[in-house]
Amino acid sequence: MPQLLLQPSAPSQSAASPSSPPRSVSAKPCIGLKEFVEPDVIMHDMTDEELLWRASMVPKIQKRPFSRPPKVAFLFLTKDHLPLAPLWEKFFDGNEGFYSIYVHASTFNGSAPKRSVFHGRKVPSKAVQWGGMNMMEAERRLLANALLDVSNQRFVLLSEACIPLFNFPTIYSYLINSTKIYVEAYDLPGPTARGRYIMKMKPLLKLEQWRKGSQWFEMDRSQAIEVISDDKYFPLFQRHCTSSCFADEHYLATHVSVRFPGRSANRSLTWVDWSKGGAHPARFLRRDVTVELLERMRNGSTCSYNGRSTRICFLFARKFLPNTLVRLMRFAPKLMDFKQRYKGRIMG
Repeated sequence: MPQLLLQPSAPSQSAASPSSPPRSVSAKPCIGLKEFVEPDVIMHDMTDEELLWRASMVPKIQKRPFSRPPKVAFLFLTKDHLPLAPLWEKFFDGNEGFYSIYVHASTFNGSAPKRSVFHGRKVPSKAVQWGGMNMMEAERRLLANALLDVSNQRFVLLSEACIPLFNFPTIYSYLINSTKIYVEAYDLPGPTARGRYIMKMKPLLKLEQWRKGSQWFEMDRSQAIEVISDDKYFPLFQRHCTSSCFADEHYLATHVSVRFPGRSANRSLTWVDWSKGGAHPARFLRRDVTVELLERMRNGSTCSYNGRSTRICFLFARKFLPNTLVRLMRFAPKLMDFKQRYKGRIMG
């Protein structure tokens, strides 16, 4: 039987030579390690479900193939623009590489000036109502976006009415060195605490486990991952904590208290004035801003930090109205010594 011989066809001129690199199946540019672990552009088209899943990933290999200083992620939960941005610009100036900024602005469609540290730092945002569960969803959205940068090791939630009480090196060192997270949680009777408990949450969450605390938290990376990946208590709050439940005052306090007792210093790092009573803390006007007020916020308390007594209990303060900016710019930079720069060494 005659054999059928198959002769190889001559290579076409358009064919790639053996030494040529394989063609990419995608027209998109390759992403390097730096862009993957420390993205420069934070705007994306991921859904919340996709974002939370992506942010919950934890490397099993502890030794990193790159060297980066740990960063503090400043998470600004705002309604509109940041009226006190010039003060924050002074605070951040000269400390590049040790912080990240993320802004969730539910009603602001503009952008910060190109030379501002806030330029390009707005994350995909959704509408937020005061006291609603969508406020907690916005906080998780901020955390998840910040977790995409693996250099972010501490996370602090702020509002457009917040100011720093110390310079950057002091706040950075305080947070990076801390052995605790800062989530306030307490158990009180009455209509604004235990009275907000929803009986339908039983048996998963009992009345005696219900906690209340300040919305303004600070936490480390491991805790942030636990918060954005919580599939037990967060859905429970989504189903039942509506209208007068005020999830922003109860979810995180309850979650941390039940699942991670002992991890938190059980206090907030944000100073507020509740002396006037009511549902909201006091608001500071232009005439209220004095050196004496700022000093009282900075050094008017005593607390424990890493097992030692300290007068530095609050790193931030609120609620400062936009018209306070001129006086804040006059007093704060000198009082807080904003000219100090972090030198790249963790201070004791």
